[in-house]
Amino acid sequence: MQDSRLRSRLKAQLTKFSSELCAGLSKPLEKFVNQMLFGIQASQDVKLSNIARSLKEDIPLIKTEDRLSRNLKTAELETELTSQLAKMASRRVDANTVLCLDLSDIRKEYAKKMEYLAPVHDGSTGEVHAGYWLCDVTGAEVNGSEIVPLYQKLYSAEAKEFLSENAEVLAGIDLVRTHTQGRGIWTVDRGGDRKKLLEPMLDRHERFVIRSTGRRFVIDRKNVSRSVAELGARCRLRYPARIVKIEDGKEKTYDLRYGVEPIRLAGRPEQLYLVVVAGFGEEPLLLLTNALDGARDSQSLWWIARIYLTRWKIEETFRFIKQSYNLEDIRVMKYQRLKNLVVLVTAAAYFAATFLGQKMKLRILCEKLLIISQRFFGIPPFRFYALADGIKNILSQSSPGPPEEPLPNLQLELLLAWDGLKI
Repeated sequence: MQDSRLRSRLKAQLTKFSSELCAGLSKPLEKFVNQMLFGIQASQDVKLSNIARSLKEDIPLIKTEDRLSRNLKTAELETELTSQLAKMASRRVDANTVLCLDLSDIRKEYAKKMEYLAPVHDGSTGEVHAGYWLCDVTGAEVNGSEIVPLYQKLYSAEAKEFLSENAEVLAGIDLVRTHTQGRGIWTVDRGGDRKKLLEPMLDRHERFVIRSTGRRFVIDRKNVSRSVAELGARCRLRYPARIVKIEDGKEKTYDLRYGVEPIRLAGRPEQLYLVVVAGFGEEPLLLLTNALDGARDSQSLWWIARIYLTRWKIEETFRFIKQSYNLEDIRVMKYQRLKNLVVLVTAAAYFAATFLGQKMKLRILCEKLLIISQRFFGIPPFRFYALADGIKNILSQSSPGPPEEPLPNLQLELLLAWDGLKI
């Protein structure tokens, strides 16, 4: 079977995904979204010129680019696509799925004319540069490999409608929980234990594992107010554990010890726990949680630690979205277009990372593309880099025309496809 048949099947699934994603949009906007998703996948880029070029239309390139830019300013795209994507992705969220909430940024330090550019603080380097914030929610299983992008929004502190960082984070939580209906366990990195986030999450009865900075004061088991850092230093670490993490292609072993202290927040009735994990560095991990349900044995405590450590594989997804689709090279000038393009990139990542593997059962395709990527691009640390590369190579040889009807046995077709597949 020729690789054109495989391209046809990918296009069919992309059309199916786009149609479901655009349930609340008009037919012209649905066509626009389909073309944008195709172009983002085929070019692995967010520049409208490259997306337009991948569509291969028989009109001047500038005309295609102008049409894409004109449609990209539509305000309802952000609202409808964000909500529908969260709805679709929430089907993959179970009771104990880890919902990783993260704030990252897009650096635009050399941009001058982009609307509402604002100072952005890079937490990893301490630098302040011009750019935009991204609020991201991604799901993953503690014992699984599936990654589920649920929500991503670009925002600026200089925008007229901006209220606060806390308001942006809570808006993301509220949208996702509307569709997950209480399923999942939120995990947030340092800074998530601030009062204006922690207490609203308790009010919403959401389960969470939040890494504390140590500065927050809590009430200990003796009804004494102490800082989390002080309580963590007093905690008896009675349980051992050993884990192996792959860093830069090499295994690194960590010998850990962990324990727990019951705590409460001042003025709040809820029973919380401080799980302390030492061994990753000079300072222990200080994890605030309400997800223990009263059990404090070694297995239950280690499960809380593993929920937080699941962030490691989720954080790779953030890099995947940025790098595979060249997100930091985004160049549209207007704020609404910026926000819409980020939503479309998130949808493209969901298509590659989740929709294909679940709907098409393309595990064979994923593994073959991984092998091909190792041969040409070096060993990728994350399997979806390879899948995104393979999708680009397949779709870039085509245009987003009407796909053929899918064959009844796609799995068998893929099994037979590899002898003729040329990438």
